[in-house]
Order: sequence, then C-alpha cells, then structure tokens
Amino acid sequence: MDRGGGFKAMKVALRQTHLTWQKENEPGTKYSKESLDSEKRRESEKSGVRLSTQGSQELSIPKTNSRGQVARNQWSRTSGSPSSRPPSVDESRSRNTNHKHPSSSTTSRTSSASPSQHEESPPPPPLSVQPSPQVPTTPAPTPTVPSLNSLSFSAPDYETPRRSKMRENPEAWAESIVRDLREPRDSRSQPCDYPVTPPTEWRSYAQRRLLYGSNELDRDCLSELQPKQLPKGQTACGEQEQEEEETEEAYWASVKKLYEKIPSCARPRPPKPKHAITIAVSSRALFNMVEDRRIYEKEGLEKYMEYQLTNENVVLTPGPAFRFVKALQHVNARLRELYPDEQDLFDIVLMTNNHAQVGVRLINSVNHYGLLIDRFCLTGGKSPIGYLKAYLTNLYLSASSEKVQEAIKEGIASATMFDGARDMSYCDTQLRVAFDGDAVLFSDESEHIAKEHGLDKFFQHETMFENKPLAQGPLKGFLEDLGRLQKKFYAKDERLLCPIRTYLVTARSAASSGARVLKTLRRWGLEIDEALFLAGAPKGPILVKIRPHIFFDDQMFHIEGAQKFGTITAHVPYGVGQKYNT
Repeated sequence: MDRGGGFKAMKVALRQTHLTWQKENEPGTKYSKESLDSEKRRESEKSGVRLSTQGSQELSIPKTNSRGQVARNQWSRTSGSPSSRPPSVDESRSRNTNHKHPSSSTTSRTSSASPSQHEESPPPPPLSVQPSPQVPTTPAPTPTVPSLNSLSFSAPDYETPRRSKMRENPEAWAESIVRDLREPRDSRSQPCDYPVTPPTEWRSYAQRRLLYGSNELDRDCLSELQPKQLPKGQTACGEQEQEEEETEEAYWASVKKLYEKIPSCARPRPPKPKHAITIAVSSRALFNMVEDRRIYEKEGLEKYMEYQLTNENVVLTPGPAFRFVKALQHVNARLRELYPDEQDLFDIVLMTNNHAQVGVRLINSVNHYGLLIDRFCLTGGKSPIGYLKAYLTNLYLSASSEKVQEAIKEGIASATMFDGARDMSYCDTQLRVAFDGDAVLFSDESEHIAKEHGLDKFFQHETMFENKPLAQGPLKGFLEDLGRLQKKFYAKDERLLCPIRTYLVTARSAASSGARVLKTLRRWGLEIDEALFLAGAPKGPILVKIRPHIFFDDQMFHIEGAQKFGTITAHVPYGVGQKYNT
C-alpha cells in the first residue's frame, strides 16, 4: 500500500476516535459495545479501508483508572479539585472496553508487500504533525440522574458479598433496596395506638383570664385596655409582651381596688404582753356553764368530762363577761384604725381550771362568736391564780369568789362576775365601765370610819382631810389604763367619739365628802367622765340609765340591787365591808 493510503487510514482512525469521544461526552445518550463496532465498520466501509485491531500499533488515548473511567471525570476522595459531575452509566460501560485505534502507518497492509518494500519506503511522519483533538477542560453540564434500572457498577480491587451481589444483578439489588426503604415507611404510616395531642393555640393573658370565672370589675378593667401604637424600632413580639404586662398590671390593680373595699377578714395579731392590758377571764364568767357546774358537783369529774366530750360541738351560751369582752375588742379595733402599729391594746386570756379535753369545746365556742382570744390557760383542776402574774394580768374576772379573793391577796385586781336578772340592751360602739369609790378605786380607810364610828364622824374626817388624797384601791390601776387609752383618742380629736366612757357611782354625799374624791382623782391625773353622788340612795335605777358593760362595787347589797334591774355586776371582795356581807 502506498504512502497516500497510509495517511488515509490514519485519518480515518483519528476521525473514529474523535467521534467516539464526542458521543461519549454527549449527555442523555446511551452506547453499547455493538453500536460502537457497527459505527467503526460503517466509517471504514466509506473510506474503503478495513481496520484491523490485531497486530497494529495503538493510538494513545486518555489515561483511565481500574474501572475504565477517564481520570478527569473520576470522583476522587484525595483529589483537591473533584470533577463537577459523576460519570454516567453509559460512559462507564463504554470505557470498560479497551478501544485500540491505529495511530500511524502501522495499519494492516497487504500480505504481498515484501521486506524490501518496507525498507525502501520512507518512514511516515510522526503523529505530532496532526495531533488528536484535546479534551476541553471546562466542566460539562450536570446530566440528569439516571434511573436505578440503568445503573451498572464496576468491580473494585477487592470484593465483598454485598458488592459481588450488586455486580451480578444490579436491577434486583436496586429493587431490594427500594423495598427495604418502603417497608419501614409503610409501617410508620399506620395509625398509632396513642392519640396525638394537637398543639395548643397561643393565647394572651387577657384571653386566658376570660376563660375562668371572674368578677365584673375584672372584666370591665380588662375591656378598657386599648392597644397602643408600637414605638419606633420595637418588634411585634415586643408589642405582644408589653400588652401582656399592661394587662396583668391592670388586673392586679383591679383586684387590689376590690379588696380595699372589702373588710379585712384576716385575724389581727395579738399585742405583745409587756405592752398590752391583759384581762384574764374564766370560762364560767365568759360562758354560761351553770348546767356543766351542776353535773360536776353532783356526779363527779368523770361524768363531767364525759359530758363535755359528748357535747364538744355544742356552742356554749354567753356568760356575764361576754358583752364586756366584746366591748373591749371594739376599742382595739378603733385603736388599730388610728394607730395601725399600736401595741397598747386589750389582750383577753381565757383562764380556767378545766382539763385540756374541755378546751376543744371552748375553742369552738370562741370561734363561733368571733372572739379574738388567742391565749388559753387550762390547768386541769389546779387553781389558775399562780399563772396570773406569769401572764402579766391587769384584771381577773371569775365566777368563783374563792379564786377572786385569792387573787386579791396576791395584789391582782379581781372581781366576781354576776349576770343581770333580766335582759338589757347594751351599747356596741362604746365601752362603759362604772366604779364605786371606796374600797374599789380608793382604799377602805374612810369606809372603815363610817362602819365603826358612824356617818357623823365620817363627814368630819372627810372635811378635815379634804386636801389629802385617798390611798389607792384595787381597781385604781384599771382606771389608769382606761384613761391612758382615752388620751390616745383625744390626741386624734376624738373626744366626743371616744369608744371608752367611765362613771363614778358612789353613795357619798357631794356636799360633805365629794370634794375629797374629785381632788384625789385630779392629784392622780385621772379624768372621770361622769361622777354620780347618790348620798345613800339605791344604785340600781341609776345604773339602768347608764347601762354599763360592768359595774364594780364592794358591797353585796349594791350588787344585788343592780342585778334586779338587769345590770351586769362585778363584786370586789376588798376592805372592811366584807365583814358585813352576808
């Protein structure tokens, strides 16, 4: 074959190589080994030259890896600049076959050519005269992802059971993968046994408050809130938080205003004993326990205890000191209004020799009537007189004359309480206390002269010692306490509305012996609101007009006369007059 034929064969080979590369890089096309061979035969037939793939020199093609892929299109884990797209399945299939193309005049020649002809013919020009087309360096556009059925995988250098199965039947392997992926998804789509709680809709504080019961004042206050314009730079979230804060502040303001109008139900704290005026009251003086006392005297202590436990929830009826205690609590309330931190108040102590088992019935009765009695002393049959000083008692009221006399001997102001024979209406807004003079507020020295030497000697004695103050009696300290509290109201311009009023009701004559009494009170610095000198007249009719909560006297016949008119009386067993009481 001549030189022209060699160049023509080489030209055909280069054209085939170029077409193969162009079709391989063309996206969306599929090639097999048979199609490539048919294309080669078609090109060779046109040129009249048949290519031989055996015994000829091969053209140099781009370097490929072990999988037959061009190195420039390979995804390399170690390369610093990976390819822009992965090799397609068809490309991997076409590159697995080693294409050998003639690169020079070493194409197949006729067998008739002799060796001499080979030596005479000059060597063909090198391939560098007409170089093969260069592969473009710009990345090709990303092709569409092929379907799973068209996938084909090349065996790596090492084989595993999974990889071998993947190579043998890639379509079955892909279907198994899809089936494994769908099974858990289908199982998750089945309805769950547990109900799914829907998300709670967000609501503002005002909307949540309207879901619950509230008074009309709260709703009116919340409805008055107007949305304000958003300050510059503030977000919608900030506006929402600010609206909630304003709504909450308005709600608590309305609640505060509502509770200010409602009277306080909180129990006031008792005053400190060292500052308070302690009034000790026995259970029989505070409540009517006549029937209880009869059971104790006739049937004994055990029957008495059984009776108290059986009637534990039965409220006791009021006794002689009940109205007096209620009036003391009213004075405390008025003082707290004027002086919120006041400690100089009346402090009531329930002092009794009952057992602790009876205490439950006493507590129930105290709470039933709303009495503010916080301190109890239950001595269990023992005399409570020994505890009076420990409790810093200023006045002790009891239904037992023996205990009262024992307390008088201990230097404690005491009196025996007696209820009125008939009901009488009492003032609920003013504490009224009536005192006798001799042996109650004053000493019994003048009464001693009257009992032993007669009234004439008594008048002469009082005129002679008119400017000499009388000695103090057992109730002088209690009158001082009342006068100290009165001055607190006077300081607030409450003289006419003072809840305490004191009375002096004495059998003395004003002309003959009244001056010494008034001068003694003045010397003591005490004021008495009303002084009634009866000159020996009965006190009962006068006390009916006064209607005191308690009347202190040392003479039993005055006590009995006041009882007949319904006055609550307190006998003070002190002085020489006790010798004549029968």
